[in-house]
Amino acid sequence: MSNVEVEPAEVTCTSTPGNVEILEPRDVPLGGPRAMSVRRTLPQKQRSFIGAWCFCDHYGPDDHKMDVAPHPHTGLQTVSWLFTGEIEHRDSHGVHAYVRPGELNLMTGGRGICHSEVSTTRSTTLHGVQLWLALPDASRDAPRDFQHYSPPAVHQGNATIKVFLGELAGEKSPVRTFTPLLGAEIVLEPNATVTLDIKTDFEHGVLLDTGDVKIDETALTPGQLGYIGTGRSTLTLSTTAGARVVVLGGTPFGEEIVMWWNFVGRTHDEIAAYRDEWQAETDRFGRVEGYPGNRLPAPPLPGGRLRPRGNPV
Repeated sequence: MSNVEVEPAEVTCTSTPGNVEILEPRDVPLGGPRAMSVRRTLPQKQRSFIGAWCFCDHYGPDDHKMDVAPHPHTGLQTVSWLFTGEIEHRDSHGVHAYVRPGELNLMTGGRGICHSEVSTTRSTTLHGVQLWLALPDASRDAPRDFQHYSPPAVHQGNATIKVFLGELAGEKSPVRTFTPLLGAEIVLEPNATVTLDIKTDFEHGVLLDTGDVKIDETALTPGQLGYIGTGRSTLTLSTTAGARVVVLGGTPFGEEIVMWWNFVGRTHDEIAAYRDEWQAETDRFGRVEGYPGNRLPAPPLPGGRLRPRGNPV
């Protein structure tokens, strides 16, 4: 998904281990006043990363149609995970695929890619999460790539778990990533409690989609993201009414990035150069075939230079 804010904020991020904290979502309208609204928990001033996860939009259930024209990405991977609906994906790597509930679509932007996203006529309601992964400096110019995976549902107690990235509950995803990561959907039955073994060198985030959930004794409301720092070996989730959560994790990223619009780079000048190349339609991003419309133009850069903004110590 594109970040189609009219005036996207610039973000320079650092990753530092922190204590357990609640990240509140902020409502962001995408594509104008009549377009879909999302609840964004990453990035924000309170925290910019969870592992390499640097962007988290949670949307729906929404009856708005999605029609995002071809737009660019650099230095990141996009992770699409739906609960309801269907989205048609086309990209400049030549991939034509569909995003469906319970199926992972992971696209590598690397040096540069562009893609379009359109909800299909079979889709009446959209509900899901759109996530970005920052690529480490050594791999951020990786070639374009696309991976699709349908994880099996595994059961632990009264919890149903789908591991789309990394490893959890004895299930391991075959999807390749550039840093150690975890991504999983967990559905808890009413009055369920589950304790999961987690990696002590990972930090984790628990996004509550629907229902009610507690992380140990800390309650979340829908849309909130509960952050847990490194050093823990277990994660306990409990619910009264039932819940669906998305668990994100990874080793602390340990690098600074500059993120503006749909670009991830390291400096203001890099971001400005990416924007110029997109506007000039260079080969860095390629072309999307089959989309019946024009490319999405880049918004103007801010008046000043993009400045660092990271996690508080």
